[in-house]
Amino acid sequence: MAEEGGLPDGTVSGQDWQPHDFDTSVAHPARVWDYLLDGKDNFAADRAAAERVLEVMPVMGMVARAGRAFLATAVHHLVAEVGIRQFLDVGTGLPTASNTHEVAQRVAPESRVVYVDNDPIVLAHARALLKSAPRGATAYIDADLRDGEKILREAAGILDLAAPVAVMLLAVLHFIPDEDDPAGITARLMEAMPSGSFLVISHAASDIEAGAVAAGTVAYNQHSAVAITPRTGAQVAEFFDGLEIAAPGVVPLGHWQPGPPSAVRRPALPTYCAVGRKP
Repeated sequence: MAEEGGLPDGTVSGQDWQPHDFDTSVAHPARVWDYLLDGKDNFAADRAAAERVLEVMPVMGMVARAGRAFLATAVHHLVAEVGIRQFLDVGTGLPTASNTHEVAQRVAPESRVVYVDNDPIVLAHARALLKSAPRGATAYIDADLRDGEKILREAAGILDLAAPVAVMLLAVLHFIPDEDDPAGITARLMEAMPSGSFLVISHAASDIEAGAVAAGTVAYNQHSAVAITPRTGAQVAEFFDGLEIAAPGVVPLGHWQPGPPSAVRRPALPTYCAVGRKP
C-alpha cells in the first residue's frame, strides 16, 4: 500500500504513461458511449456508429444516461450503507460526470479507486480520473479485462486486496465474446477478492426489446472495432455464481435501487444490472 494520498510504486501514473497511437477512422466503444452521453471526445466514425444504432434503438441515449445513474447509485450505496472503501473499475470509459472516485470520495474521502481500460483515447484523458481527494487515492491501469493477472498485480499497489473491494464491470462484459469465457474472467477476478467484496455489473440485454437489440447489435458490430454480445437475464445472473445477489436482483437498468422497491413505473431499458456480495 502507498502512503495515504499518494500513488504507490509500480502503479501506472500520469507521469509514467507513454502516448498511444489510435485509429480515429474506426469506432471504439468508449468514444461511441461518450457520444451517446453528449460528450465531445469522439470522432466521425464513432458518431456514425452511434447514429446507426440510434436509428433502430432510439432508447440508447437513455440507456447511456441510466447507466451513469446506476453507477452513482450503486457506488453511493456501497460506500454510505455498506462501508466499502475500495473500488476496481474495469472498462472505465471516458471521464464524465459522477466518476466512481467522485461519488465514493464525496461520502468517504479516504476511498481508493483503481481504473482499468485499454482504449488509447481513454488513456489520453485518464489524468482527469486521478484527481483524488487528498485523503484517498486513484490510479489507472492500461489493461484489457482479459488480462486479469496484470490487473490484480498492479491494482495491489494501491488497493489492499485483503480488505473488501467492489469490482465494477459496467457495460464491459458484453464486449467479451463467449469464446473468451467472460464468466471465467469474472470469476477469476472475484476469486482474488476477500469475503465481503462486491461485484457490480451492467450488461446489454438480448431479451428486452429483442428485435430492436438484434438490429442495433448488427448495426453496431458492422461499424465498431470491438463487437458486442448482448445476453439474457439468466446469462447475466451466471456472472454472479457463488455470490449473494442483492435485492432487487438482476433487473433492467433503471429498476435497481437499494431498500424498498419504488412505486414509480419505469421503462424496461435493454440492459441488465445487479450487485452481488462475496460471502
